[in-house]
Amino acid sequence: MKSISPPRLAFRQLYCFAAALLLAAAAQAGGVPNILNAVALTQGNNDSQVIKLVFKESVEELPIAFTTSNPQRLVLDFPATGSALPRTSETADGGAVKNWQVVQAGERTRVVLNLNLPVSYELRRDRNLVLAVIHGIDVQPGTPLPARFAETDPAGGHSIRDIDFRRGKEGESRILVSLSGPGVGVDIQKLGGAIQVDFLNTSLPSPLRRRLDVTDFATPAQTVETFEQGKQTRMLVSPKGKWDYSAWQAGDLFTLEVRSLEGPQSAQDGKPQYIGEKLSLNFQNVEVRSVLQVIADFTGFNIITSDTVSGSVTLRLKDVPWDQALDIILRAKGLAKRATGNVIWIAPRDELAAKEKLEMEARQQIADLEDIGTEFIRLNYLRANDAQAILNGQSLSATQAGESVSCSAQAAGVGGSNAQSTAAAGAGVGQRILSKRGTSSYELKTNTLFVQDTPSKIKEIKAILASVDVPSKQVMIEARVVVADDSFERALGARLGYGGSGRIGKTGIGLGTYASSATSATTGLTAASPTANVNLGLTDLGKTATGSFGVSVYNASAAAILSLEIQAMELDKRGKIVSSPRVVTQNQKPAVIMQGQQIPFVTPGSANSAATVTFKDAFLCLLVNPQVLNNDSIILDVEVQKDAPGALTNGQTEIDTKRVKTQVRVRNGETAVLGGIFEQTVRNDTNKVPFLGDIPFLGNLFKENDKQDAKTELLIFLTPRILPDEDVLTH
Repeated sequence: MKSISPPRLAFRQLYCFAAALLLAAAAQAGGVPNILNAVALTQGNNDSQVIKLVFKESVEELPIAFTTSNPQRLVLDFPATGSALPRTSETADGGAVKNWQVVQAGERTRVVLNLNLPVSYELRRDRNLVLAVIHGIDVQPGTPLPARFAETDPAGGHSIRDIDFRRGKEGESRILVSLSGPGVGVDIQKLGGAIQVDFLNTSLPSPLRRRLDVTDFATPAQTVETFEQGKQTRMLVSPKGKWDYSAWQAGDLFTLEVRSLEGPQSAQDGKPQYIGEKLSLNFQNVEVRSVLQVIADFTGFNIITSDTVSGSVTLRLKDVPWDQALDIILRAKGLAKRATGNVIWIAPRDELAAKEKLEMEARQQIADLEDIGTEFIRLNYLRANDAQAILNGQSLSATQAGESVSCSAQAAGVGGSNAQSTAAAGAGVGQRILSKRGTSSYELKTNTLFVQDTPSKIKEIKAILASVDVPSKQVMIEARVVVADDSFERALGARLGYGGSGRIGKTGIGLGTYASSATSATTGLTAASPTANVNLGLTDLGKTATGSFGVSVYNASAAAILSLEIQAMELDKRGKIVSSPRVVTQNQKPAVIMQGQQIPFVTPGSANSAATVTFKDAFLCLLVNPQVLNNDSIILDVEVQKDAPGALTNGQTEIDTKRVKTQVRVRNGETAVLGGIFEQTVRNDTNKVPFLGDIPFLGNLFKENDKQDAKTELLIFLTPRILPDEDVLTH
């Protein structure tokens, strides 16, 4: 290291002394009431460090103090104070303080202590001395630090006057405690899953010793319990879920706010409501302008205050975002702010509102005196009459424009006359886009809109029309209606007959199917006249036997005949009908496509009127009204109908109807199943002769069995696709 000779060292000391005298003289000449003469950093008791500030005159009030978290700093502001220090910075040998710096700006002197770790501090004053006792806090990263609002009057007793609970606009919990004075010391710390607040040297009236259940407010806080603990009052707040808290004191009102860290109430676009860097403030009866200057220095914003901003504020904050601290100060003093870039203008609320009202009235007066111009606006995709309706504050939709369709051959098509469209469009009238002096007209042949208005309003109208005069998206909707049937049927029946005749003595006996055949059997029986005593054939059930087997045994000597016929049928049917209608339409424009036939129905006439013929529709129909969303999804109002001619009833044709009508949201290109109907018929019928049909094996000759299993299934699929403009013609 290069040494300095004694004469040069003496010269440097003399230079520093002269500079200090000059600074002191300059401060006195500028009218600064007090001068900072010396700063010393010493070691205190219990591993503390003491910053000793020596002033020329007695110090009447403690300085404005605040701390920052990133980086760790303790800042002391002395108003109406100059600096006569020969050195503006010095490095510490160790401990919580890294170094200190002194900066003078006008009539204010700031002492900045750069820290190595979080600290707690205490300020004291004694005539012309100000002491800052600093205790380092060794904590793990991310561990919340206890907050302490230092007690300014430890000798005097305090009390709590009232406790109130409120729900904030964003769903946060707010506990408001009214104190007997601003000098109450408060300790706040997170204890397990609760927040513990101790009001030092403070009594609690009996009516306030209670436990509040605040779950009905739908905030993070669930209970608030307040009780006395020795010479202090303790409050326990029990929140739920993930939460964070902040606390501040303005005058004699202490506020504890608990915010949720989950759900839409705690965040906006993934960020908390207040996103400023955290700082701690401790003001005791300090002018509002000085407090705002501290925040301006901390944030780097330019804060401009109105001449009417005055008064003092007592405020104590611990680890509160600076933008939230600014809002707290403004609310406490009835102020409001307006931000433009990095400039914040602060004034009383009424004054700001009055100035903004005057500015709006001035702009309105200028607009009333502005010249009127004419503009011809040619439109590409938007109809000129619809554009005029928009400028007049009217809303357009498919239903208002008279564009309705249905699955009927007599239904009106899409669209209507221009007069109907314009008249219907006026159904929803809102705020005019044209000024009160503006007018508009249109010409449909060239699709041109004529606007007469002020130049600024015409510029706004052109920007609005440019945003809506865009090609509408087109959608192709394809439906598939699948009707599948599967049926199986098996039938087995028998026809058994016996006929015979004989005599007992002189009495003739005949046996036949009925009494008449039995009578005829007594006269004689031949092989050509068989009878069926048991008739369980398939024809009795209305079915035609696909296979039959018969046998007859005739005994002429015994005059008897026995006949047996077995009938059997088995039916197996499988079928599938697929219908696939598709249609292309514009966004929010209904469309319908149908195919089928009209079936005539004849109504017989009377003596005074002739017969009439009416036609019933049997159509395959697809009716859709799409709405394309911004997330590549489509909302469809859809109706699918499939009617077909059925069986004949009393000479009239039945119509089998299958229909679905619903609203569904589908992503572009995906297929949705709108619905389905499944029917199954299972039958097992037996017709038999009593007693004889129950005989094992032989009973099959006296019974008829019919088994049936029929299945019918209906499925309806829908697939919408957004078409690029160049693909419309190909489809």
